[in-house]
Amino acid sequence: MAKKQNMNEKLNTLRAGVLGSNDGILTVVGVLFSVAVATPNIFTIFIAGLSDLLACAFSMASGEYASVSSQRDAENSAVKVERNLLNTNINSEIESVKNYYMQRGISDDTATQIAKELINKKPLETVVNTKYGIQLGHYMNPWNAAFSSLISAALGGIFPLLAMSLTSGIYRWPYTIAAVIASVALTGFLSAKLGNGLVKTAVIRNIIIGILTMIIHYSLGKLMNQF
Repeated sequence: MAKKQNMNEKLNTLRAGVLGSNDGILTVVGVLFSVAVATPNIFTIFIAGLSDLLACAFSMASGEYASVSSQRDAENSAVKVERNLLNTNINSEIESVKNYYMQRGISDDTATQIAKELINKKPLETVVNTKYGIQLGHYMNPWNAAFSSLISAALGGIFPLLAMSLTSGIYRWPYTIAAVIASVALTGFLSAKLGNGLVKTAVIRNIIIGILTMIIHYSLGKLMNQF
């Protein structure tokens, strides 16, 4: 039976989703602006944007998979080391747990008693949690992070892609700009909520980054169109 995700695992999956969505928005709109300035052909613009959306989604997914897999490998390695130390040098493990509680204001005698009792009841779980902050049996799942990034990057990039592709004439640019600003504002809001940060600051920061991205790529498209 599969274990349920703990809070850290859920937050990691959500974080990967928010970051993937933000990257999807910015990379797709960058390509759309550069290409749209160079050519009015809507099919060309759409194909360029769609290609970038897919590339970004799979790139984000593979990056998250590699990153979380490395973290999971490190956690597994730490567990193996601690399991060996419990068999070969249990006194050092007790001392380590005791120091953990003393650093949090517990007296020497009480910390020693707590350490011995915890090591006696749940030795491996205790040492990996106090030394590394690892909850035994709850390791970050790389597939969860990868799928979260894949889907969110694709969903994020689809908004500017549709805004640019489904509108025409004088409405194309303002609709696309509005779609980008609304999208990055939303990802800024979500990232602030997940990280207990300042919502207003995160939203404004994301909007500024989105606007700068559009300006840079629009300018780049104009420049390349001169050749």
